[in-house]
Amino acid sequence: MKTNDKEWVTVFYLDDNDHSPVQDFLQTLDNKTQTRFAWSIEQLRVRNVRAREPLVRHLGGKLWELREESSTNTYRLLYFFFSGRKIVLLHGFQKKTQKTPFSEIEIALQRLDHYIKRNR
Repeated sequence: MKTNDKEWVTVFYLDDNDHSPVQDFLQTLDNKTQTRFAWSIEQLRVRNVRAREPLVRHLGGKLWELREESSTNTYRLLYFFFSGRKIVLLHGFQKKTQKTPFSEIEIALQRLDHYIKRNR
């Protein structure tokens, strides 16, 4: 089946070993939270640059966060938009403070730079 060239796609960041840290993170979550994230990722794909809070929040520059909460925890997937209508999921983590920790943002920014250099 040929995909519509106008449709957005979500892509998981892969390191140099073709390993996805975001997929690893998602697999650590309980089934209910995984299902909710799958729904949220699809909503992001469909809404893309038109997605707004509470689903997503702009962190600054190219970086955005996809937001998900379970009954007791708050989770985030950090992503950016790349040419060719791609949404690249860079980093996932459990949020334990009100403000997104800089260390989590730094991981996502390093992966963003790596992704852009590999996909020029």
